Amino acid sequence: MSAVPLRLASLTSSNSDILAALGVSGWMVAADSHSDAPGMDGAVRLGPDLNIDVEALRKLRPDLVLGSLSVPGMARVVEAVRAAGLPLLVLDPVSVPATLGSIREIGRAIGLEGHADEIAALLERELHALARSYPRPPRVLVEWWPRPIIAATRESWVTDLLETLGAENALKDRPGRSTPLTLDEVRASRPDLIVCSWCGAKKLRPEVIEARGLGVPVACVPESGLGRPGPRLIEGARQIAAALGRLEVG
Repeated sequence: MSAVPLRLASLTSSNSDILAALGVSGWMVAADSHSDAPGMDGAVRLGPDLNIDVEALRKLRPDLVLGSLSVPGMARVVEAVRAAGLPLLVLDPVSVPATLGSIREIGRAIGLEGHADEIAALLERELHALARSYPRPPRVLVEWWPRPIIAATRESWVTDLLETLGAENALKDRPGRSTPLTLDEVRASRPDLIVCSWCGAKKLRPEVIEARGLGVPVACVPESGLGRPGPRLIEGARQIAAALGRLEVG
């Protein structure tokens, strides 16, 4: 690694995962308490991503703070960091191409552009290698939360990811990044598969979704593999591809 080490702070798990993939977890002097990338033992934890201790962050004198707007409500935190006068790079990917762009943008910012290009290209190849043809694209609903039901809509990386796999987001025609749904609206979306990927949940409980009586198969994908626009999307993509392979779609 030829880049000069920087004092980095990451405010979201997705950015921490990107730094880990770049091999610079040890450069992180601070991070949110949700980040679980390997090699972050020396990072001071600043609290949950929506409740960052900005004063503690300021005292650590980071060379660069990596923020994100991919978590709803993070705009307030980003503005507080900006108001503190800290050097800030804000990512806001809403698609798979934009996620690849975020990896490259972080790489450029920390002097590892070539390595970031390699990681992004590999992720893109691995995702496309999972593509499969079906008699018709299976309709997949990705559920972020159970009560109320909240699911990914059109402006989410989920939409591109599913299309890459040969499927489609059952809510691809609904605007926004996510939306609350009634049970009738879930039924009307006609999913062939529901993916349980509850954000922040310590345990995924597919039986909660199955108990709704929709008769739709449920696959569980940890938030770390689907809810973070970063290199770990390949983990969720593999799990969804496996679940799609078990469907009978006519």
